[in-house]
Amino acid sequence: MKERKRHGVQFKDQSSAYHRVVFTKEMKEKFTILAPQMSPIHFPYYEQAVRCDGYRIKVLPITSDDVECGLQNVNNDACYPSIITTGQLLHAIQKGGYDPNRTALLISQTGGGCRATNYIGFIRRALNDNGLSQVPVISLSLQGLESNPGFKLSIPFVYRMAIATLYGDIMMRCLYRVRPYELVPGSANKLYEVLHKECLEKMKSLSYWTFAKQVTRIVEEFDKLPLKPSTPENHKPRVGVVGEILVKFHPGANNYIVDTIEKEGAEAVVPDLMDFVLYSLANCDFEYKKLSSGLSSKLIANGCIKFVETLRSPMIKALNKSKRFLAPSSTWKLQEDVQEIVSIGNQMGEGWLLTSEMLELIKQGVPSIACVQPFACLPNHVTGKGMIKELRRRYPGTNISAIDYDPGASEVNQINRLKLLLANAPLGCHPDETKTPEALKYLGYSS
Repeated sequence: MKERKRHGVQFKDQSSAYHRVVFTKEMKEKFTILAPQMSPIHFPYYEQAVRCDGYRIKVLPITSDDVECGLQNVNNDACYPSIITTGQLLHAIQKGGYDPNRTALLISQTGGGCRATNYIGFIRRALNDNGLSQVPVISLSLQGLESNPGFKLSIPFVYRMAIATLYGDIMMRCLYRVRPYELVPGSANKLYEVLHKECLEKMKSLSYWTFAKQVTRIVEEFDKLPLKPSTPENHKPRVGVVGEILVKFHPGANNYIVDTIEKEGAEAVVPDLMDFVLYSLANCDFEYKKLSSGLSSKLIANGCIKFVETLRSPMIKALNKSKRFLAPSSTWKLQEDVQEIVSIGNQMGEGWLLTSEMLELIKQGVPSIACVQPFACLPNHVTGKGMIKELRRRYPGTNISAIDYDPGASEVNQINRLKLLLANAPLGCHPDETKTPEALKYLGYSS
């Protein structure tokens, strides 16, 4: 600290440095680890995966005070997701009854220039400013950006995290497809709860065949769920939701967009979370070819992609056999299809994946898309909002609306933009007509 005078006024210069507390081996069994919520469907499986590796973890619920706490502790020039994440973790320690001397925080880092890399600095700064500098912040990163002796990424841990992502994807894909058409109100959610508990129990097993049987069962059960008949009045608009990863999946950040879409009599279609993981890995191939990145990084990333695609194959097979659901494309197919529209060199944030998700939705019969983004998020403005005109030119009839989210944004304005999108959305096919020759031909599949 230095005292100095400037124009006759006394000032104090304060260092912005903070001491990083390392999560040690001794802390593993004694400390509770808090993790921020991002996707209510996916994160219970992540929580179970971490618990199976011997950690005491708690994924935090969504509360209305998270944003306010974040605004008080993060510069308001920072993006909306960073404010929510920091606020959620800090608010939990301050008001959630956790002992700061026996609590650690967990945050992911992808190694890029956006959300999942730089939040850790905001969080540590906020802890320090609130007298909680003793709380360790654990970096969850495949690159090993930081060392924490008490938190290691073992092979079973990585395997379970991959399985958790796929369980979340298949449950989200099936639930959102049938829930707007359910014959008995609430029946889709009841089936989801039953299968959700089964998946949590299956997470304890490292058997590939256990996972394969479970994803097949999920698709078969949702395929049998009684739906309203396929009459003209029962056809609903299908609306895709793409954008920045946290705003896309976090209901508190996107003003509960999926619930709003369904209340307005439409069907929400949200691309898989695993696509973002594979996109991050696939970027290593481009970096090796164009940016002189190391060969080892490319080989490891390609090996991880092959591993994930092998895990994903029972899910793809089950979806292809189903009568109501379409399977996702491989990451290499997504990359190949989008190259004529945007360069694969766009790798900041969601990068080229955002454009490719919109492209895949259009090809799968979802021409109405809500592109959700934090206000002033540059990557999303380039590969999301910036690609709308070109997608409309290539695919006439495409109906895309960019919706900004920010602590100071008007919820009424967000809802009005969504309702305007829904008002111009064409009707989609009923789930039971998904695999008819007419629908497949329209979607670009061979009959």
